[in-house]
Amino acid sequence: MLEPLLGSVNAERVLLFILTREEGYASEIAKFFDTDLYGIQRQLDKLETGGLLASRTAGRTRLYRFSPRYSFLKELKSLLSKAFSFYPPAEQERLVTVRRRPRRRGKPL
Repeated sequence: MLEPLLGSVNAERVLLFILTREEGYASEIAKFFDTDLYGIQRQLDKLETGGLLASRTAGRTRLYRFSPRYSFLKELKSLLSKAFSFYPPAEQERLVTVRRRPRRRGKPL
């Protein structure tokens, strides 16, 4: 939906993922959208270089989140939230649901 404005589908994916989950890392985002890891890494690097994202390391993982110093952060989040509201409800639910803890052994899916 925002591809013409942002320049690529992967940029939209990265920004929406970080908007809904607060932070994320490259392989997590690529796996979630079932896309190429290299494209996601390129977008993350590009957005970080532009000052839109900030990263930190946790162990060997580089976590990305919105940079609080970005001048248009409030406006960007507003635009992304509006675009997110036009996504199908199933896709919205999938983006918002965060499963980080392991499932108990023997528990049914």
